[in-house]
Amino acid sequence: MAFPSVSPVPSPSVKLRAWLNDIFASAAPAVLTVSFGLSYSVLIFSGPLAKYLPYGIAATFIATAVIAIVVALGSTFSIAVGGPETSTAAVTAILATSVVEHIKATDPSAQLLGPVLLTLSAATIITGLVLCSLGLTRIGRAIRYVPYPVIGGFLGATALLIALGGVRVITNESLRFDNLASFANPMTMYELLAGVALAFTIYLTWHRSRNPLALPALLIAGVVATHIVFNFMGISLEQAQALGWTFQSLPRATFSLPWHLSDIESYPWQAVPGLIGNLIAVIFVTAISTLFNTTGLEVATSREANLERELNVAGAANILSGLFGGYAGCISLSRSLLNFNGGATGRLSGLAVAVIAVLMLVADPALLSFMPKFILGGLLIYLGVDQLNRWIIESRRRLSTIEYLSLLAIIFIIVKWGFIAGVLIGTIIGCATFALSASRISSIKFGFNGAEYRSSLDRSQHDLALLAAHGKDIHGLNLQSYLFFGSANRLYQHVKMLLEHHPECRYLVFDFKLVTGIDSSAAYSFAQIRRSAIENDVKLVLVNMPSATVKMLRSGEFLSGDIRVMPDLDHALEWCENEIIARHRGLEQEEGDLQGWFAGILGNDHDAAELVRRCERLEVRAFDTIARAGEPADSMLFILNGRVGVIVDAGGGHSTRVRSLGRHTTVGEMGLVSRQPRSATIRAEADSVLYMLRADAFNAITASNPALGQKLLTYFMSVLAERLTFASRMIGVLRR
Repeated sequence: MAFPSVSPVPSPSVKLRAWLNDIFASAAPAVLTVSFGLSYSVLIFSGPLAKYLPYGIAATFIATAVIAIVVALGSTFSIAVGGPETSTAAVTAILATSVVEHIKATDPSAQLLGPVLLTLSAATIITGLVLCSLGLTRIGRAIRYVPYPVIGGFLGATALLIALGGVRVITNESLRFDNLASFANPMTMYELLAGVALAFTIYLTWHRSRNPLALPALLIAGVVATHIVFNFMGISLEQAQALGWTFQSLPRATFSLPWHLSDIESYPWQAVPGLIGNLIAVIFVTAISTLFNTTGLEVATSREANLERELNVAGAANILSGLFGGYAGCISLSRSLLNFNGGATGRLSGLAVAVIAVLMLVADPALLSFMPKFILGGLLIYLGVDQLNRWIIESRRRLSTIEYLSLLAIIFIIVKWGFIAGVLIGTIIGCATFALSASRISSIKFGFNGAEYRSSLDRSQHDLALLAAHGKDIHGLNLQSYLFFGSANRLYQHVKMLLEHHPECRYLVFDFKLVTGIDSSAAYSFAQIRRSAIENDVKLVLVNMPSATVKMLRSGEFLSGDIRVMPDLDHALEWCENEIIARHRGLEQEEGDLQGWFAGILGNDHDAAELVRRCERLEVRAFDTIARAGEPADSMLFILNGRVGVIVDAGGGHSTRVRSLGRHTTVGEMGLVSRQPRSATIRAEADSVLYMLRADAFNAITASNPALGQKLLTYFMSVLAERLTFASRMIGVLRR
């Protein structure tokens, strides 16, 4: 009897070892979380908000703790660590600065802390709701279709703003062209050089080695070394604060939830329209960061993520973060990878990082007065420059020149006019760049003619010989991809060249089997193709057309009675081949009829065949003018089928038909002999098939075969005699 296999239950000691392993592995991401959290706090709460820095620290670590807990419990990756990211902190800082500017513009004495915390919390909740909606509706993957230069420009601008934020943390001044003079102060220059030196040192050490302990060790060493220098130079802590080297001593913050009725009532609601752009930036950057970081973890851990789940988790984390007074964040790629490389396997490691963040809430903010500004400012400069290197330097190798220039343009637009202008203009640039690139891709997979590719119908040897001789009357184009204004116009130009280089083409087949779609501008290009086909007497045949394509082409007035639509390529080729065979069978019968007529005139088949060979076939429609009065008489016509009229000018703008000629008659023979200009106009009165004998062909006959030439002259004289006899009889009747 077989028993079902049962998964072994880990012993308590194995569980304990796994838990301890997760806790030890979380040490490195926890230290990074503290370092980054402090730098994000001073980035957001700088300038007029600097005196509220303890509240900023509290908001940062509340957000870190809440997001870390939700991500650790809900993410696809058990080793995931969540919290505010560099990019999300940057756009949050821009949003906070925008709130302060709007408040200062209306009431310089108004309170800043309440409206700023309320704005950050509300923006975080809205961001969470949007992320959840993207995950629940399963449209989050649409973010992948945002043009890469737009994303690169957006995040590149964010990186630049982070670096500029680091400069502001160090100097208390925003780096702009109009205030460069304020950086000429030697003390400001020393502080800024110290921050840049630290950023360069981080690059030389932690950036290259990625040792999880290198960055916190470097920051601690920088703090210790700075205070040693202060002590050596006799600078007290108060003097260092006065000189701007360290942060001011700050009281402990009595942090509480931002949802107070008084703050809501006093909120500057008139500033809300001006904040919408920055709010959208927070939402967009958080969504993009979630996507990018999740994709990076997929590659690093060789495990596929559920993107909808990650969006829902990030959304729930942001909603809770906002409710508790934090700001936006998401899953962190760098800290999650440190956790993974440290040997973590379970979700306890992410929860341990959250515990460290909670402990930071009870730390005395007065300790921050010992922190040199250039330490956290230099860290921000490094983070910003590192991202700038990724999006401006490294992306140059992956992008075309046009895409790269559009990326730089988007960065400039965002820094100059804001995120909304950058995204809108960037999307337009991205779409235009895509359209230009896509239009360079040929919409024709391959082309063929009827001599190379035929239908599957078995035919007789006689028919196969006809198709071998006249198969190039059929040309086909196998189309592919999406047809829009760029690719469709190239298709039109290709068709024009094809008809120019292959004047024998009479049937042009378009196979839409590989076409994924068509837009209205492409329908206009097909209307141009139709006009070219009519001008060149070419019939168009369309096959494998989806109903949506038929509807679009019909709306563009392309489909009409002269265009044939068939279900597949094989049936289309069969129809074209049948048309060619029928036409050339008719020509064979026609030539036999012509040779029989000529044999009756000339007396034998040999001379008749010679005359047929010298003539040129001419097919005309009713009312076509064949020759005009006054033109050189350089040819004559044998009328095989149809009817033509001889028209003379009657004066006063009127004309008169003096003769009508039907089947097996001739016209223009006396002009051919006398070489006098034509005395009348010759016009078709019905669809007619004519055979033209030109003057040079007649001369060649008389030179190479004088007997045949004499027979033709004798025939011409007999025709003239008969016409003169008829004219005399008519004159006699009129005299009665």
